[in-house]
Formats: sequence, C-alpha cells, structure tokens
Amino acid sequence: MNFKLPYIPERSAKPREKGVTMMMDKGLSLNEVIRPYFGGTLFEAFYARGKFNDYLKVLDQYDLDLAEISDGSIIIPHDEKCELIRKIAKDRTVMSEVGSKDSGIIISPAKWIKMMKTELEAGSWKVIAEGREAGNVGVFRPNGTAHTFLINRIIANVAPEKILWEAPQKNQQVWFIKVFGAEVNLGNIGPNEMIPLECLRLGLRGDTFFDFLPEDYAARLKQVNDDDAVEDDNEE
Repeated sequence: MNFKLPYIPERSAKPREKGVTMMMDKGLSLNEVIRPYFGGTLFEAFYARGKFNDYLKVLDQYDLDLAEISDGSIIIPHDEKCELIRKIAKDRTVMSEVGSKDSGIIISPAKWIKMMKTELEAGSWKVIAEGREAGNVGVFRPNGTAHTFLINRIIANVAPEKILWEAPQKNQQVWFIKVFGAEVNLGNIGPNEMIPLECLRLGLRGDTFFDFLPEDYAARLKQVNDDDAVEDDNEE
C-alpha cells in the first residue's frame, strides 16, 4: 500500500501461510503470475490414463514446486489419493482438493471432515474446498450461497487456516471475509478480481467498510448515514 491508515487489518508477509489467494489462470504470461502450478484437473487427466509418473516428469520439466491433487471429476480410492499426496509431498508442496464438481454427488459433512483431516495428515499444505469456477457446488448451494451448516461442521473439526475456500463470486468472498476475517484463504479468483478482493480484505470497499473499524466508530458513522437518509426523506 502507498498510504497508511489506522484500523486496516494486518496482512501476512509473503510467502504466506494464511490469507492466501489462489488466482485462476486462463492464459496469463509468466510476468503476470507469482507461484504457478497446474490445476487438479490436469493431474486427474494423467491419472485417469495411468500416467502418474509422466505427470511427475511434467512437474520436473517445468520446475514446479507446488502441485494440486484432486478427484473432483474422477473417483480415486481415498487411501490411494492419500498415498499419492504422501509421494508428491516428499519433494513439493501439495494442495489437495475435497469435494465433487458434479452437483449430483452429495458428500456428507462427516466425510468432508474425514477426507480433509486424512489429506492434511498425508502431507497436504492446504485442503481446497470445492466450489468450482461458477461457485455453485461443494460448499455452496446451487444458487451460490454458502452452505453454512456444512462449513460450520467443517471448521469445528479442521483448522480454518488449513482450508482454502474456492469462492469466485464477490458475495461469496465477502461472506468468508466477514466470517473468518482478512486472512481467510480464498481461491478461484479471476485475475481482474485480485485487487478488488484485496480491497475487500482490507475494508476498503463498501461491503466490508465497517467490519474492521472500532465498534464506536462504526456505530457513529452508521448513525450519521441514517440521519442523512432521514433528512433526505423529509426533504422529499
């Protein structure tokens, strides 16, 4: 930031362990990305064809220190998925994704929790909570609103800082920031939404403007706004 203000939430210094933002890349140049990695679907494409070792060679070829292991499109026995995580985690940082991309596949909260825990134990740095590019499956309902019962069950059993929530829609980002604060891990963010999201994290947009101000400040300012609205109504 090129200015200083009080009551701006502190952000972790890079490389971050929390407050991570995962950006979608649909054709960016190397100058536009920071720490690139292949999405989980590419891993699944190799795995489905029996080419796991070839996938590792591709990671070596491009010197990628970060890898995503997922089973959102195909079924991998969970013990086998954890073994793959363990194998890759010996040499790289691993993020593993939990949840299906198919809206017709319902996963119970208990299974979400079990999978997240075991994948973290296997060596995942972060577990990604599936939401898809559209933000309408997994931890979201078909209309895009957060599946609060599921999320509350998850965070009661898994440390929130170990979870990266896919949240492509602005209202979803706002919801997570309000619930978990500025340092929540968020993913599937469009390149042109990176700065707007950072502003949301810092309370520099209307949606989160009052969330990081002291309560007496916020109450006084909201009262002023309410008074102005009453005066405007009276003038009409």
